[in-house]
Amino acid sequence: MKLLIVKTSSMGDVVHALPVLADIRRAEPRARIDWLVEAPFAALPALHPAVSEVLPLAWRKWRKRLGERATWAAMTALRKRLRGARYDRVLDLQGLLKSALWARQAGAPVAGYDRTSAREPLAALFYARRAAVPRQLHAVERCRRLAAAHLGYTLSEAAPDFGITPPVPGWGAPIDYAVLIPSASRDEKLWPEVHWVALGQRLGAQGLTPVVLWGGAAEQQRAERIAAACEGLVPPFLSVHDAAALLGHARAVIGLDTGFSHLGAAFGVPTIGIYCDHEPGLAGITGPGFVRSIGGKGQPPPLDAVMALVDEQLAYSSSMRNGG
Repeated sequence: MKLLIVKTSSMGDVVHALPVLADIRRAEPRARIDWLVEAPFAALPALHPAVSEVLPLAWRKWRKRLGERATWAAMTALRKRLRGARYDRVLDLQGLLKSALWARQAGAPVAGYDRTSAREPLAALFYARRAAVPRQLHAVERCRRLAAAHLGYTLSEAAPDFGITPPVPGWGAPIDYAVLIPSASRDEKLWPEVHWVALGQRLGAQGLTPVVLWGGAAEQQRAERIAAACEGLVPPFLSVHDAAALLGHARAVIGLDTGFSHLGAAFGVPTIGIYCDHEPGLAGITGPGFVRSIGGKGQPPPLDAVMALVDEQLAYSSSMRNGG
């Protein structure tokens, strides 16, 4: 069987879909699996040994330039590449109109959510096969159940297997460090800088160097302020691949509700997710190691509650390092 998985964005959503690969491999050991994903996140499915080819999509850029000839040439080239692969099946794990339309470009039968389960009900109109999956489940479980329903296998009762190994580090991080992720896509998700400084100081007192991750210019300035106040480090701008390496080799990760926090947990690194503008229930931090989510929509967690989790996190990390 030659299968195309469509899960294009965002980073956290792509991470949450990774356990589907191990499930499929158990049921269909000889299946060839490709993955269609937004180009900035292409490094994520590429980390999984079950993925044969990653096909980068640039829809976020193309939709802003639909009047340009180069945009249509690039979309035509991707469509030709999808058609030429001759997939037996296409599985849309996203459930959005954009993902359904791109899934159809492969020219193979597309399977996805039914209209009561899809994030955008109109997407279901473009599927040859549909399955109902409760919306009240965690995002990881929804992806796993959808794939099992369409590919006809029974899910293992074991915990989700993300199946990824961190790349070899590129940036020269210190030997013992923890990653802080104090920036997010919206200001409503932010947690006070003074709290991040206190966390960094607690980590430093435990012998760990705080490494403050950032993306854009404003995030870099925030990271530099926090690092300067807690004797931490600020890396240069890191690609998703290099950030994955940094996260995967950390002793601990503490971050906001961002894709990088979810990625750290997927590697099995002890991870705490701080939620200020979103309920963590259906998209909380999950992974094979120590994972905790705290806070909620309009309920930024107090510093002392996060500190208590950090102490628990560091005790777990030390135990695992010592073979506990």
